[in-house]
Amino acid sequence: MVTIEDIAREAGVSTTTVSNVIHGRTNKVSANTVDIITEIIRERGYVPNLSARAIKTRSTKVVALINHLESRDQEKFMSDPFFMDLTSAVEKSLREQGYFLMIRAISESDELLAFLRNWNVEGVFMPGLFESEPFYHTLRELDMPVVLTDSYISDLGNMVNIGLPDFEGARLATRHLIENGHRRIVFASPNVKPGGVVEQRLLGYKAALEANGLPFDPSLVYECEFSTTKMMEQGARLAKRDDFTAVFATADLLAAGIMSGLQQSGRMVPRDVSVVGFDDINWSRMTMPMLTTVRQEAMKKGRMAAECMLKLLAGEPVDVHNRILPVQLICRDSVRRIG
Repeated sequence: MVTIEDIAREAGVSTTTVSNVIHGRTNKVSANTVDIITEIIRERGYVPNLSARAIKTRSTKVVALINHLESRDQEKFMSDPFFMDLTSAVEKSLREQGYFLMIRAISESDELLAFLRNWNVEGVFMPGLFESEPFYHTLRELDMPVVLTDSYISDLGNMVNIGLPDFEGARLATRHLIENGHRRIVFASPNVKPGGVVEQRLLGYKAALEANGLPFDPSLVYECEFSTTKMMEQGARLAKRDDFTAVFATADLLAAGIMSGLQQSGRMVPRDVSVVGFDDINWSRMTMPMLTTVRQEAMKKGRMAAECMLKLLAGEPVDVHNRILPVQLICRDSVRRIG
């Protein structure tokens, strides 16, 4: 079996240099040396022995990102552009410090404990945790670093959360539509669960209506699972109504699906219906028309989550356990002034 020593000998470098290249710590290694070592690794078929290293150092360097599955539709979470941007930023930051990111979808808290134990995981990332879920109590009691994203937790304990002012973002989006003359605005979102991001965005939407003297109409709230077919079907259903002029969708992906369903049904955006999304994923600049949206920085959120995790893994204190990143309204072409 090929070892690090074999690769170092063939490349004419130290084993430390080879280790740095393997683990992505190449800032102090020349590009030429990186190429040489990488080619030798490829030719010799070297695979790092994580088990041996774990026995020697008592560290696996494995951190898990857990996605809580509640339905079969959520099994496609890896296709969500926002999730992938955030995850890639987390992975890059961890890799540069010699850690490995393992992504796992889990439905039960018992399954989570078995997974963490079997893989000797050293830290956990989890997006969208709810206090009402068994997962909360499981993670709260873990003797390892836990970093959350987009979670509304009143008692974080030793956990860290990276989130947004979701209420304010939704209020901005809805107010923008109202300022452009819209009075009947659809609120489109995934399932509205108490104590989460979507509920906060619904409250922000309601607050903007109330501040402008507009009544809240529950019939304008549409909940939709994140599948391409269902999002487009939602747009087609909306196209059959003539008592609204705008849609605020709580995610760009949902906004894009609704826009497609509307336009395939003959309702043009923004001529007939104005649409605002949330996230500012790359797709928002590729829709026709380009999507007006509320920007959050997924990559920055991922990097900040990774930085907090690395601090916790190193035994360093984290000063602020609930960190809130800003949002910004980005005006493009999917909103038309009426009235």
